[in-house]
Amino acid sequence: MNENTEERIIELERTVADLDRTLKDLNQIVAEQSFKIDKMEKMIFYLAQNFDTSGSIKPLSEEVPPPHY
Repeated sequence: MNENTEERIIELERTVADLDRTLKDLNQIVAEQSFKIDKMEKMIFYLAQNFDTSGSIKPLSEEVPPPHY
């Protein structure tokens, strides 16, 4: 291999390593967002079940406990 080809291969390896790190970072972010979205969906469901028709929250004595997933 000549020097130019070797330099190009090294640069490609660096680029692939950077892309791999970026992909792992983005995957972690997506996983965290998915967890947060699931949690918010459960909260919205719970709130929707505990509002009366006037838009106010039901008293604690009338609240239905959240479902267990």
